[in-house]
Amino acid sequence: MRKIDLIVIHCSATRCNRDFPVTALIRCHADRFGFTGYHYYITRDGTVYQTRHEQLVGAHAKGYNSRSLGVCYEGGLNAQGKPEDTRTKAQKWAMTNLLKYLIKKHPDAQILGHRDLPNVHKDCPCFDVKAEYAGITI
Repeated sequence: MRKIDLIVIHCSATRCNRDFPVTALIRCHADRFGFTGYHYYITRDGTVYQTRHEQLVGAHAKGYNSRSLGVCYEGGLNAQGKPEDTRTKAQKWAMTNLLKYLIKKHPDAQILGHRDLPNVHKDCPCFDVKAEYAGITI
């Protein structure tokens, strides 16, 4: 059984005015990695998809994949293609509930944004994960 001590939040880096359904994510990752790199994906309507079994190592945070889970939300870019927190109310609600569930399963896990990891030079997930989810506990 894998020891999970990190939950990494990502965005799909897609424009908020263009759909990027779970099927597109799966296809994109299959082409890139041969499998889906994130464990969970949250679409704009707040639907949570488990896209990879938690016991399987993902491909979402180089150097941290063996000990982490990857959670991604659809969006992260505004209509002009600039990084922005584009989460809908439904996505925020779904992400909070998913993180509460994951912390119960993995009580030693820390929740971070992709950009919070050392040597990551991206805006992903385009909001301050540490501030927003600091209060999530079991």
